[in-house]
Amino acid sequence: MAGNSSIEWTDATWNPVTGCNKLSQGCKNCYAERMAKRLVAMGNPRYKNGFNVTLHYDLIDLPYKWRKPRKVFVNSMSDLFHKQVPLEFIQKVFNTMIGTPQHTYQFLTKRSERLLKLSPNLPWAPNIWAGTSVENDDVTFRVNHLRKTPAFIRFLSCEPLIGPLTNLDLEGIHWVIVGGESGPGARPIEADWVRYIRDKCEKEDVAFFFKQWGGVQKHRFGRILDDRTYDEYPIITV
Repeated sequence: MAGNSSIEWTDATWNPVTGCNKLSQGCKNCYAERMAKRLVAMGNPRYKNGFNVTLHYDLIDLPYKWRKPRKVFVNSMSDLFHKQVPLEFIQKVFNTMIGTPQHTYQFLTKRSERLLKLSPNLPWAPNIWAGTSVENDDVTFRVNHLRKTPAFIRFLSCEPLIGPLTNLDLEGIHWVIVGGESGPGARPIEADWVRYIRDKCEKEDVAFFFKQWGGVQKHRFGRILDDRTYDEYPIITV
C-alpha cells in the first residue's frame, strides 16, 4: 500500500485508505477503480472488499520507516475526506504527517466541503499540501472551499481536464496540475484549455505543472506544451 510512484508530480504513494465511489464527471473512468479490479483478481488481501472504502489502520505509521525525504501522494487509491472515513482516522493520518516533517505530503479530495468543515479539527504544517480536483467549470466551487482551509500549500489537480475552466479563480492557490485523461475511454483534451490555465497561472504567479496529454496510449502523446515541459512546484514560505 506504499511504494515508488510513476506519477510525474510525486515520488511515492501511501494508501491508509482504499476504495471510493464516483462523485462527478471526472470519476467516470477512474484509474483507481480499474487498478483495484486488477488487484482483486491478483488476490491482493488489501482489496478483499473490492473498491469499497476500507481503512488500513496498520498502515498509518508506515511513513516513519522512510528515512529518505520524499514527496508522498496520500491515498492515491481513495479520498481521505470520503464520508466513510471518520474524523479520528483522518486525525491519525495527519498526526503521522506532522510527525514525519522530512516528507512532503500531497493529498487530493473531491469532497472539498468536508475538507473545509473538518479542517479546524486537524493539525497543519508546511509539509502538508491540500488539493482538490477540478475537471471542468461545473466543479469550480471546490476551489472556494479549498482556499478557506489553513493549508500552507493549496493546489488544484485539473485532471482529467474534460472541459474549459473559464470560471477558475486562483486567489489563494499556490499550484495547478493539468493533465488529460488516459486509459480506456479517455476523453479528449483541447490545447487551448491547457494554454488558458497556463497563462492564468503565469499572470497570477501560480506554479504550473503540465502532467500529460493523455489518451488511450498516453506515452504516444507525452507532455510537451508549446515546445517545452512545465514542471513547476510551489515555493513554501513560512
